[in-house]
Amino acid sequence: MASGPDDGVKTICPYCGVGCGIQVLDGDEPGEMRFMPWGDAPVNEGSVCIKGGAATQVVDHEDRLTEPLIKEDGEFREATWDEALGRVVDEMERIREEHGPDGMGFFGSSKTFNEENYLIQKLARRYGTNQVDNCTRMCHASTVWALRTSLGMGAMTNSMADLEEEADVLWIQGANPGEQHPIANSQYFRQAVLEGATVIQVDPHANKTTRSFEIDETDRHMHLQLNPGTDIPLLNVVLKTILERHEAEPDAGWIDEEFVEERTEGFEHLRETLADFDKAAAAEEAGVPLEDIELAAEKYAMANNAAVFTGMGMSQHTCGVDNVQNEINLALITGNLGRPGTGVNPLRGQNNVQGTCDVGAMPNVLPGYQLVDDDAARESVEEVWGFEVPDEPGLTNVEISHAIGDTVHGLYVMGENPIMSEPDGNETERRFSEELGFMVVQDIFMTETAELADVVLPATTWAERDGTVTNTDRRVQRMRGVHKVHENTRHDLDILCEVGTRLFGEGFDFNGPEEVFEELREVCPIMHGMTYDALGETGLHWPCYEEGDEGDSYLYEDSFETDDGLGHIEGVVHQEPKETPDEEYPLVLTTARLEEHYNTGTMSRRSPTLSKQHPENFVDVHPNDAERYGIEDGDYVTLESRRGEISVRADVTEDIKEGVVWTTPHFAAASANRLTNDVLDERAKIPEYKAAAAEIEVSIESAGDDAAAADD
Repeated sequence: MASGPDDGVKTICPYCGVGCGIQVLDGDEPGEMRFMPWGDAPVNEGSVCIKGGAATQVVDHEDRLTEPLIKEDGEFREATWDEALGRVVDEMERIREEHGPDGMGFFGSSKTFNEENYLIQKLARRYGTNQVDNCTRMCHASTVWALRTSLGMGAMTNSMADLEEEADVLWIQGANPGEQHPIANSQYFRQAVLEGATVIQVDPHANKTTRSFEIDETDRHMHLQLNPGTDIPLLNVVLKTILERHEAEPDAGWIDEEFVEERTEGFEHLRETLADFDKAAAAEEAGVPLEDIELAAEKYAMANNAAVFTGMGMSQHTCGVDNVQNEINLALITGNLGRPGTGVNPLRGQNNVQGTCDVGAMPNVLPGYQLVDDDAARESVEEVWGFEVPDEPGLTNVEISHAIGDTVHGLYVMGENPIMSEPDGNETERRFSEELGFMVVQDIFMTETAELADVVLPATTWAERDGTVTNTDRRVQRMRGVHKVHENTRHDLDILCEVGTRLFGEGFDFNGPEEVFEELREVCPIMHGMTYDALGETGLHWPCYEEGDEGDSYLYEDSFETDDGLGHIEGVVHQEPKETPDEEYPLVLTTARLEEHYNTGTMSRRSPTLSKQHPENFVDVHPNDAERYGIEDGDYVTLESRRGEISVRADVTEDIKEGVVWTTPHFAAASANRLTNDVLDERAKIPEYKAAAAEIEVSIESAGDDAAAADD
């Protein structure tokens, strides 16, 4: 906590998953808060990006929800908390009586804390359903699936600190830390580069990461600018090259034979999958010269320590699980797991998306990634909770959305905005507005989803309450509130406790977040050794099994956390995106984020500092495509898909490949998710945001953003 009257309260930035420490102080006006650096913060040592420095600007924003609201005859009116919560409980009881517990869906939030997400998943399961999910379904569900299945845990295998100190090669695929995790990029990745590391970036779009290391023209940098949706062909070229070179030079170290023999299974399946693989054809399909991919394979395989960093460019495909599995294959056959400077490391997008998954806010796992259909795991949790947990996985959030009006009739939404964050946004909005029987939303702003709710509950911001969050490399850290800004708002934890108590009478009577954390420890083995006192100001990495443990900075030193203790290799084959260009829609649409904004913008779009940097959406168009369409740089165009259209400014640039257009989801009036495809990976159920067919028409309309900002 603060050590003097002029010091701020030490907490964690509410934006990306790096977990930067910041301080927050009272401002000059009542309710106002201001930012102050935390010089010796464990992750960032005082450095912050533009978003972190502007984070306090939205805490006392004029758009804050301040009173409970109930909708009557299509209009909201203010209500007391007793009336609003009574309506919520009555509707939830009615839906369970008429449709069974699976008639409700529950959405957790990666902008809320571990304790609050623990409570919402417990509430769902006490209600009788496993239909609880969070926004990881939109970003890294396929990554979590592949890592958990093949290695044992759905998280970064290594810490950012050991990667910076030990990695010789950084293989960054489908991730752009220069934009999306700028402090990780500057404090860790760039430092590794300054100490001699080689960077191989695989991405359809040139970006800040490509340029930030300032080694573009050296042999320590490669940018493999592949076509969207061709990650498997490219990685199969890498794997095939390593297999071929190993066969020709068995003692050269292309493959770590001892590691493969002792610590993996499935190598022969990979070899058989690639037996007749045509590298030249695959390289042509990926749009990258074969010799460049072969050189990248050599750099990775010959490194002492090579680390893979993976992002949503890999995960947000219908083949997302296979994409990440191929990265795992690469690490396993070269022995790049189980020691510092190696591994497969997903860079998580929101400040608690890792923790939200860790504590069980997903339809198939309980806290600590214990499967709901594992009898022993379920029974151990039931013993603490005192009620039975359903033994079949529930629907994911997109599946819940698809089931509205069929099997799903009510939603409990905490801090999420599916109207803006789910793909095919126009159809999502229609289902929510026309077919959903009841919805309660607790949030800090009137989001597009909240506008469609029957009850809106005003919550508090990150700067007003206490709890814990888990960053991208598994570090659990405490967040500390300054004070509440609006008298009649309530903390998410307090709201959930009262709803649970009104519904069930017991099991939700907690006196603050530390009491909730103590119960979480009982049912979550990977966090069992943590206490608030032990977390202190530096936090702890999970797994931390017993009190006194310091946590593990890297995983799998001796064995993997799979049933047989082995890392699972599995050959995969290319799958085209479910929607490919044709005469009507001849372009490939792909999406990504900007440094100055945050996902779909509820907080960042309300920040004057951030909005000044990028006040409107845009689309990157290759010069050859611009010439063909008659587009000049700065023109406004209509970007279309089979699901909708948006008006955006055209930026003509060679950063994107010919035939591909690139835009963002940050701006409510022109959100990319009005265009994206809602087809899902069969296993992880993640939507295919990264590849859809599109067309452009020249427009004279402004791409202004008059609508309210969307959710993060």
